[in-house]
Amino acid sequence: MLAGQHRVRRVAAARCAWFLRISLALRASYVAAAMSEQKGRVVAVGEAIVELVRGGDGRFGVGCTGDTFNVAVYLARAGIDAAFATALGEDPYSEAILALAAAEGVGCDLVLRVRGRLPGLVLVDTDTTGTGHRHDWRAEAPARELFELPEWGRVAEGVSKAKLVYFSGITLSIYSNIGIGRFLALIEMVRQQGVKVAFDGNFRPRGWRGDLSRTRTVFLEALKRIDIALPAYDDEAVLWGDPSPEATVARLQAFGIPEIVIKNGPNSALVASGGQSEFVPVPEVVVPVDATAAGDSFNAAYLAARLSGHRPADAAAAAHRLAAQVIRHRGALMPRAAAAVH
Repeated sequence: MLAGQHRVRRVAAARCAWFLRISLALRASYVAAAMSEQKGRVVAVGEAIVELVRGGDGRFGVGCTGDTFNVAVYLARAGIDAAFATALGEDPYSEAILALAAAEGVGCDLVLRVRGRLPGLVLVDTDTTGTGHRHDWRAEAPARELFELPEWGRVAEGVSKAKLVYFSGITLSIYSNIGIGRFLALIEMVRQQGVKVAFDGNFRPRGWRGDLSRTRTVFLEALKRIDIALPAYDDEAVLWGDPSPEATVARLQAFGIPEIVIKNGPNSALVASGGQSEFVPVPEVVVPVDATAAGDSFNAAYLAARLSGHRPADAAAAAHRLAAQVIRHRGALMPRAAAAVH
């Protein structure tokens, strides 16, 4: 009798174990299928700002800018499925930013809304060399609290479903220590799930209030979680004291970053990937009308080309070409009609 009971229990246990294995296998296949369907877009994280740019006639035109927002727009123009993650108010200017993003084909489902708050404002005066002089009013912008808002989990979920996440040093500079901690923890988690991460240091001392020690500490943590680094050499020289683009590559490679592109103004970009380094020259040196989004457009074109299967050096050449078009125009976002002409 006892032996019969033991046999029944063993058979029942075996059946339970078999059922559990099958259930887990089916669940894993469903999750994998869902993830493969969802991981189809790039999510850029940062801030969208109302932009006032003085034109050649001295008048100001109203637009929208933000380094990661610019990248999202230029990615969408290149045919890449892109979304933008930020926080805005419920005011007419926030609505205008969302309308622009929608018109450009940028996904807005990861934009949180905060009642009674306004987006940041930047006024740009451009001198005769094309250098923009910025005046910012951004301290109360809701984007600064993106990862501290009650709905920040919705943004985290959207980021986890991306194919690639893009952010910058400016993104990090707007967050509190709590926001930075949550965001970098999220980046670490999604990277372990196979999401690629691209980063441009885009160091702006004013955004960090001149606190180089804090900036370096935050950047050191960010660089541990990066697959593609897209810094500008002049920024790296100021922040880290790098004597050359080659030194910047060597420093970043120490973090295990497999793909690095060092932008260097009108000089050749240095591409380091797969154990090889190559200088990619600028095809045409252009006197800039406005250099505001030169780096942003470069990054977008580079990532678009890489996502489309082009090798790094060819992607850098495409990035040079788009940046050369963008700096011929005032404002961060080149008119679509102008893009068709050049």
